[in-house]
Amino acid sequence: MGDAYYEPLGEDERGERLSSTDLTRGTWGDMQHGGPPSALLARALETCEPRAGARLSRIVVDLLGPVPVTPVWVSARVERPGGKIELLSAVMSAASSSGEPYPVARASAWRMRQSDTTEIQRSFAEPLRPVAEGKTLPGTKSYTTGYVSTIDWRWLTEPVAPQGAGESWLRSTADLVQGEKMSPTQHLIAVADNANGVGSKANIRKWTFLNTDLTIHLHRVPDGEWVGIRAEAAYGPDGVGATIGMLFDTQGPVASIAQSVLLQRRS
Repeated sequence: MGDAYYEPLGEDERGERLSSTDLTRGTWGDMQHGGPPSALLARALETCEPRAGARLSRIVVDLLGPVPVTPVWVSARVERPGGKIELLSAVMSAASSSGEPYPVARASAWRMRQSDTTEIQRSFAEPLRPVAEGKTLPGTKSYTTGYVSTIDWRWLTEPVAPQGAGESWLRSTADLVQGEKMSPTQHLIAVADNANGVGSKANIRKWTFLNTDLTIHLHRVPDGEWVGIRAEAAYGPDGVGATIGMLFDTQGPVASIAQSVLLQRRS
């Protein structure tokens, strides 16, 4: 895969600096889709003072506003060290009109020590149907630029079905950072933000449904590039909603996901 969402520009006192390519651009205007920034923050958390025999268990990403398609800085730190459990944090910043950096997204994660629990291993949900049963929607191929053009998207259900959860398989065909191989967790989070779209019950021609965050609890380390999403949305009467779902690899469930949603009627 030659294309990437970000290209490395070195490091300075503000952290690692990367150029945001046009492949990060979303469909809601001149800003990045939530997937690439979330995955880049997860990368920072994974590589922050790594420890053998420990892994990320819960990852929370907050999108603090529109993430511009410009160079960004990313840094991470251990907020609360510990032998069994640690709290990590990461922040993505961009330059303001005056040149000063300001935060555009942030993340936190619990990192937990691993041990053998094979004998009581279990999960929350039944596996998704295989990737081979999914279908690509005709309109998907009309996206020739931006983030959506990098996603191999296979629907198992009809989009915006009035009842039941939406189900899809997704795979990013772009690297996260130029010259690097993505980890399975980075693959997962690069597409997890699409749960809002998979679970949507709102007609995109009448409504916008913008999510501000994602919370992922990983009960198992994912394997491979394909990520399955089973999600459903609930909308309140006051313009605020939520998306709740499960994330899968080809072996079965790996995580739960929750997102806050802001609903607005199109003018």
